[in-house]
Amino acid sequence: QVQLVESGGGLVQSGGSLRLSCTASESTFSINTMGWYRQVPGKQRELVAVITRGGTGNVVDFVKGRFTISRDNAKNTVYLQMDNLKPEDTAVYYCYADKADVRSWGQGTQVTVSS
Repeated sequence: QVQLVESGGGLVQSGGSLRLSCTASESTFSINTMGWYRQVPGKQRELVAVITRGGTGNVVDFVKGRFTISRDNAKNTVYLQMDNLKPEDTAVYYCYADKADVRSWGQGTQVTVSS
């Protein structure tokens, strides 16, 4: 499995920005899809953004125009830039990586948006 370490979470006011980082233990050139999910207590984990090895990224509709996913294979890192944050974005954000039909997860990073 690929080891993933997330960082960048924290407390921010509504309308603010955060950038999450997810660094892999091996070259991301060898990893297919990477992305981010989020989860709030009592709810299922939901997909937020996906990016291919070639750098084509997509975000889900409810964050479109506010979140951007990017990937720096030279740094083995995927980023989630989150702008104009809303209280409903409060969640634990998890990075994942797909390699050879195996999905690996990071430990999660808490994002809290105050109103």
